[in-house]
Amino acid sequence: MKLSHLDPDGAAKMVDVSGKPAVRRTARARGGIRLRPETIRLVREGLVKKGDVLAAARLAGIAAAKKTWDLIPLCHPIRIDAVDVDLRLSETGVEIESTAVCTDRTGIEMEALTAAAVAALTVYDMCKAVDGEMVIEKIELVHKTKSAARGQTRENPA
Repeated sequence: MKLSHLDPDGAAKMVDVSGKPAVRRTARARGGIRLRPETIRLVREGLVKKGDVLAAARLAGIAAAKKTWDLIPLCHPIRIDAVDVDLRLSETGVEIESTAVCTDRTGIEMEALTAAAVAALTVYDMCKAVDGEMVIEKIELVHKTKSAARGQTRENPA
């Protein structure tokens, strides 16, 4: 299997996407963070001293998606059309789902994954003073689409 990010000598390189057409692409990622029951209660009741945990994590995830190309060395700077980060309290912690959309020459999976990961890290940061047992769980790409020029959509479960 040939990896697109390696040159013939095996050195890392940025993929040339200049010949590809700009098409609409979407990606959805998810992850979570396991919290102690007392921490879940504090988040639910808005009693975490640093502030609204879910609102901060949502904004951090969105901001991170927009900066993915600064964080991941071989990612292209793409124009992002939309990013949504949804956080839900569950019985075991916070469930995170991010969706990113672009119309560009390359995919948006890394932006969706970055949004979910940074949202989880933000929950961790805001709750670390009250919960030393938190665990960030499985950040994964769950779905992506690429709309063809003729209006067709090719879906790929991740």
